[in-house]
Amino acid sequence: MNRGLKNRHLQLISLGGIIGSGYFLGTGYVLEQAGPAAILAYLLGGVIVLCVMLCLAELAVAQPISGSFVNYAKDHIGPTFACGMGWSYWMTWVSYVPSEMIAAGIIMNNFMPEVSTLWWAVMFGLLVTAVNLFHVNKFGESEFWLAIIKIVALVAFTIIGLLIVTGVIGDQGYLGTSIFLGSGGFAPNGYWSIIMTMVIILVNFQGTEIIGLAAGECENPEKSIPIAVRNVTWRIIALYIIPISLLVSILPWDQAGIDESVFAVALANYGLENFSAFFAFVVLTAALSCSNSGLYGCSRAMYSLATMGMAPKKLAKLNKNGMPGNSVLASIVSCWLIILIYSFDTSETAYTYLLALSGFTGAIAWISICWSQLRFRRKMEREGKVDTLRYKTPFFPYVTYFGIWIQIFCLLVMFFTDDLRETLLVGVPFLVCPMLWYRFKRYSLRIREEASQSA
Repeated sequence: MNRGLKNRHLQLISLGGIIGSGYFLGTGYVLEQAGPAAILAYLLGGVIVLCVMLCLAELAVAQPISGSFVNYAKDHIGPTFACGMGWSYWMTWVSYVPSEMIAAGIIMNNFMPEVSTLWWAVMFGLLVTAVNLFHVNKFGESEFWLAIIKIVALVAFTIIGLLIVTGVIGDQGYLGTSIFLGSGGFAPNGYWSIIMTMVIILVNFQGTEIIGLAAGECENPEKSIPIAVRNVTWRIIALYIIPISLLVSILPWDQAGIDESVFAVALANYGLENFSAFFAFVVLTAALSCSNSGLYGCSRAMYSLATMGMAPKKLAKLNKNGMPGNSVLASIVSCWLIILIYSFDTSETAYTYLLALSGFTGAIAWISICWSQLRFRRKMEREGKVDTLRYKTPFFPYVTYFGIWIQIFCLLVMFFTDDLRETLLVGVPFLVCPMLWYRFKRYSLRIREEASQSA
């Protein structure tokens, strides 16, 4: 595959992947459930992301290959688990990309109601398909500029939110913590609600791991990947914690929902309807960006599965631009099927279920990254080669163990949450069934080999 991604592309890909419509719309769900305590939920989510990224950086610098953590799982955990995790991760984006396309369709339908949400979603699907079939640097360039728009929007909201809180904008005067601690205080639904919303939080942060998949197409992975990882911390603080802290300081948490962007609602409450319309455009940009990077991620995962014999061999074929064209097309067709299913249920419940399903499958991929790094480091220790590593996960093994067990805990919480249990029951087969299929395939192959030898 062509190494056409520049350092600036990789930095913005890792950033753009975590600022999707799930952030602008899904944050409404988190605030609705946890109130201002959502800040702690996002902080915990940020710590989890950092742990995963530190583990991924060690692996990606040591083995900068396309397919990344799917290959790492095969090498350091086992091919059976790698098959299940790879297909499960593919399902992460196949379920999440349609939710982004649907979100974009909802926004455009508000501007042009004569065209249905479904047709807008299909059109955006065709657009991101075309981008992903071009040379990889075209994908990198599109993600670069889409991410820039989202960053500018969040910086603008931060400035405006600060001016509203201090009374410079609006006639409400100095707000301070009157709204922040009003309507029931900091944790109106209790601190347990923080854990209850962690699945959706992890969905919002998904996409950072795509830099691992992009390592095989990056010009200088040894330099670019550690920089991207080091930047994760301040990006989470600057683009999540600060804007959300200001959001709950100007918008009562009980007015939040997923009907529209809570950022737009907050600004409209203070007479800033023009900025509200601007945020509708930003949500559209975020949806397109995450659809773009998500399709990139799932097509590379499928390509990796195909190269390891865990998917049809035709999906490993590269086009003239060095892109896995068949994997891209197979992934986008699967996304369209999800969109078609959505057309039969356009309720908020369907959108939330898509987010939660991708939360489960994404958590499995993140757990596998930490697990692979643990096995990889232990192997290097046994061989006395730790000093040869060009990047080492700091505070090993505590960072690795925390990244694994906190996510397992979140999945257990998901099982005991009525609203999310069904998505867990749907997600588990996407992990287990490929593993059973792979074991059956290996068993059948061994039986045929033994039969041919005896003959």
